[in-house]
This record gives sequence, C-alpha cells and structure tokens, in this order.
Amino acid sequence: MRFDKVKYEASYGTAQQLPKSDHTEIAFAGRSNVGKSSMLNKILNRKNLARVSSVPGKTVTVNFFDCDGVKLVDLPGYGYAKVNFNEKKRWADLMEGYFTSGRNIRLVVQLTDMRHPVTKDDLDMMRFMKSSGYNFIVVMTKSDKLNKTERANRLEAVKQELAEFDGVQIIPFSASNGDGAEEIRKAIEAAAERN
Repeated sequence: MRFDKVKYEASYGTAQQLPKSDHTEIAFAGRSNVGKSSMLNKILNRKNLARVSSVPGKTVTVNFFDCDGVKLVDLPGYGYAKVNFNEKKRWADLMEGYFTSGRNIRLVVQLTDMRHPVTKDDLDMMRFMKSSGYNFIVVMTKSDKLNKTERANRLEAVKQELAEFDGVQIIPFSASNGDGAEEIRKAIEAAAERN
C-alpha cells in the first residue's frame, strides 16, 4: 500500500450525505484534541493534508481521503464539552450513521492520549466497536511528552485499563519523532489486505 499516494476527497456533515461504501475503509476515532490530524499527517508523510487545529472539537465532519484505493476516514472528535446540545446530537447522529450504514470498515484506529488514563468516552467507543464486531487498535498519542519511566508506567497501567479488550494491539505514538508510525502503517496494511 502506497501511503504517499493519498488525496483528500470530501467532507460530510450529516449521515444522509455519506457516500455509499464501495471501498475498504480504515476509520480514525478519538477525543477532540487527541492528535488525530497530526497522526494522519505523520503516517502519510504530509504536512497539512489533515487540518490540525489548536481549537478542540474542530473536526466536525467525516473526512474522506483516498490512499492508494483504500479510504481513510477521519471521524469527528468526541468528548469536547464546549459545544451546544444540537451540535452534540448532530455529532451522535453522524457517527451512528457512519457506523450503521453497512460500510466496509476493516479497522478502526482508536486514539487515546498516553499522558492520561483512558477516558470513559474512549472506553464507551471501544465497547461499541467490540459489540459491533469491528476490529480496532489503540494508538496512544503524545508518547514523546513522557520520560522513559512515565512511559513504562503508562504502558503497564493501560493493560489494566483495557483488560476487557483482551489482546488489543496498543501502539505508543509520537507525531513529533514518528515513534510508532511504521507499526500503524503495518496494522492498516494488514487490515486492508484481509478478505
């Protein structure tokens, strides 16, 4: 799979606008401000393909990218409190519409912030994926912000936090130094090639 062969396709703000799923899809999910756009840019070796924002909750649409015939789908970040009720409802409808429209989703890349314990929102998302039968991996972002001891402690703690998801692959990742990027690419390739 050529990760350098990627282009932005389109963004959709409501479930009704979503196109029919006729290609393999790899979805990226996580809380607002967890570093989804930065991770996408890093694994695709691009600077500004996915727009990075300093304002949490900025990705409010489902964004599709074509990567060598595989669709990479950047989902809107969840868990950001400073949006009104209507916006939260629109987000929930959009996410539900995406996941329940019979799409060919081979893998969900679930992002969590390595510096903090896994949140209730993250666990809810993973429980939904597990109960719906979606394959997912957990990418722990901002790993470069921790020293060696803190990092080892978090890796140990996250095994307990995610004990109910037996055997889920956990990848520490840094958008700054690229740590974990190759592992993420391999997981995506393996999922895309699975029949």
